Amino acid sequence: MLQFQLWKKLLVVAIAALGIIYALPNVVNSDIGAAFLPGKKVNLGLDLQGGSHLLLRVDIDAVKRERLENLGETIRRDFRAQKIRFNALAVSDEAVSLQVREENDSATAQQIFTDLGSDYSTTNDGKAYQIRFNDAGLKLMRTRTVDQSIEIIRRRLDPEGTKEPIIQRQGLDRILVQLPGVDDPEAVKRLLGRTAKLTFQLVDISMTAVEAKQRGRTPPGSVLMESANDDGYNYLIEKRVMVSGEMLDGATATFDQNNRPAVSFVLNSNGARRFGKVTGENIGRPFAIILDGKVVSAPTIQSQIFGNGQITGDFSVAETNELALVLRAGALPAPLIILEERSIGPGLGADSIAAGEFAAMIGLVLVAIYMALSYGFFGGLAVAALAINIILIVAALSALQATLTLPGIAGIVLTMGMAVDANVLVFERIREELGKGRSAIAAIDSGYQRAISTIIDSNLTTLFAALFLYIFGSGPIKGFAVTLGIGILTSMFTAVMVTRLLIVIWVERKRPTKLIL
Repeated sequence: MLQFQLWKKLLVVAIAALGIIYALPNVVNSDIGAAFLPGKKVNLGLDLQGGSHLLLRVDIDAVKRERLENLGETIRRDFRAQKIRFNALAVSDEAVSLQVREENDSATAQQIFTDLGSDYSTTNDGKAYQIRFNDAGLKLMRTRTVDQSIEIIRRRLDPEGTKEPIIQRQGLDRILVQLPGVDDPEAVKRLLGRTAKLTFQLVDISMTAVEAKQRGRTPPGSVLMESANDDGYNYLIEKRVMVSGEMLDGATATFDQNNRPAVSFVLNSNGARRFGKVTGENIGRPFAIILDGKVVSAPTIQSQIFGNGQITGDFSVAETNELALVLRAGALPAPLIILEERSIGPGLGADSIAAGEFAAMIGLVLVAIYMALSYGFFGGLAVAALAINIILIVAALSALQATLTLPGIAGIVLTMGMAVDANVLVFERIREELGKGRSAIAAIDSGYQRAISTIIDSNLTTLFAALFLYIFGSGPIKGFAVTLGIGILTSMFTAVMVTRLLIVIWVERKRPTKLIL
């Protein structure tokens, strides 16, 4: 075990050197580190640098209502295409209901209901039918809605992919959002509060919005919508969505021909084809641009338009930048309801870091004193290896850009005590061999040989525990598991390789005949 080949020595030195290089950005000026060093600073969690904490609930009921309304329009269109006479079509929060007038149309109607998909179940009482979500359809809708919401939230809050927010699902319909370093929760709430559902729909010209309000009803397939300018103006809009925001290929803040803030958009190939078809077939008709259920504008189609367009309105420059961002990220499938909101100031985070540093220093000093008193010179070598171990942990966190939280600091402090366990095992084995009358070199060699299997076994069991904590835990528990797991791996390396290398160098130089341990 004391025969250390040259390549092993070079490997240990190289790993230690890389560790120092990757850990340096955490202690030197950030500008110098960015210019000359390959690593980055360790990402600090919400509890260490402050930030915003939001607990959101996805409004599944709103999605369910919208899906049922779309289902009602689909049934209306299919019945008319099949010339099935019906009445009393209504949409509630739970189901779509209608009555088929002719008994002979029941089979065709039932086939239309079957073609709607496996997410729905149909019940009937004579000619009266009700179509509602079944349990499997509701579960699938909820899962898809929450998953899609998480992805859209991530795109909105971290469009460049560099901020690393914590966005996690909690329970059936809740989402936890933590933004380290973000001290403007109102801006975050504005970004998340907008559904940003963009649609293009034709204006119903069969009557005016004023006439519809006077009559107290709208034509079938149309609905009254308010203007986004809050001027009290209403539009009569056809319910059928001609082009949706899902077909956007990009959106940028810009200015219109009158130098007013606007948002320019580009449609993908499918959207451009549909946009061109609709505008080509409806020249002279108003075409409404609708955002979150309100009409931004309703310009008259002058000519066929394909892939490009512009949204104008009473916007500020900041609003167009925000609107372009949310349109690029995509529309939220459902409104988000804020259940809990917390802001953690950077001062509290700084206190946590200072407390963590103090605990780490106390732990390091106590371990160093114990090792020095118990094992003398060899204990000092173990403390030197422990210092390298801490550097390697910080380097690994920097290289992986893992987020360090307060429980993560606890994991590092715990690792300090565990890191010297392997050395204690080796040194105790060496003492046993010396007690049997073996020479210094033979005792050291035998001590390492007999302790290595115990070291590996004990560290592997702890590593498995850290792995399970990471897999099944969340938030702070994961942070603790990450630092603990990294610490176990680095402590095995420093105990088996670094400490042994230091002892081998000392033995080669001193050639001791006696050993006091």
